[in-house]
Amino acid sequence: MTNPDQIEAAIESVIESLMNRVMDRVLNEVPFIPEEHRLKKPLYAALVPDEIFKGSHFERRFVTPFGKAWEKLAIATAKENLGIVYQDYPVDGTIKSERLSRITEVLNQLEDSQNRRKPDWDNELSYVLDGNGKEVASRVICDIYAEDTNTNKKYAFEIKAPLPNSDQTKVSKEKLLKLYSMEPIIVDEAYFALPYNPFGDKDSYKWSFAERWFNMKEDTVVLIGNETWDTIGGLGTYELIIKTVNKMGHKYKNRIYREFLEIEPPTN
Repeated sequence: MTNPDQIEAAIESVIESLMNRVMDRVLNEVPFIPEEHRLKKPLYAALVPDEIFKGSHFERRFVTPFGKAWEKLAIATAKENLGIVYQDYPVDGTIKSERLSRITEVLNQLEDSQNRRKPDWDNELSYVLDGNGKEVASRVICDIYAEDTNTNKKYAFEIKAPLPNSDQTKVSKEKLLKLYSMEPIIVDEAYFALPYNPFGDKDSYKWSFAERWFNMKEDTVVLIGNETWDTIGGLGTYELIIKTVNKMGHKYKNRIYREFLEIEPPTN
């Protein structure tokens, strides 16, 4: 990590912007109004304290915008560590026609419910790259595209939630195969990247929708947790994110208690 103080400041800026937006929504744009809740759900309101539903009202307006939090953090940290970064960036190049056909073949084999084979990135890519044919203009929209201004190395990242659905993962696999099939190569390294691992260490990762398309434990294009952030933001970035968010948590928890729940925070 080249600039830890600047990366920390970038992390703080992303979290502050997202949390302020959430607070504005729940306090001003769509506040929880007990009378409306009781009118719409009289049985619920009769049996359960309003505070329970007030909490779920906040949760719904917190979870949705924070679905993009990891991507925003990736952009902020990549900018500080690598130098140049774009979101939803188009990479244009040419791919031999037979390579495109082989990519489709590989994806169909992985999707085939009757004779499905296990994913194996190295062998799949080797098979695809053996294809020839005429050059076909191709475009890949990368979730995040970054350039290291010191080494001129170019990166692409498919940033997905830790438990992605099958369709999302299939699209990411196709994008990565296409990026590595372009001639000349435009992106030096491209990855399927998850921000954290809900199962603990990488060897314990187990999510069938992702594992249908990638060998999540062994494929070299798969990054999970620390691997993702070490590549994007530099060594120690994930720990810095957690440390920074924990430091900011006290402030926002107190705001939520006082301004939204309208109670004093617990003394402990």
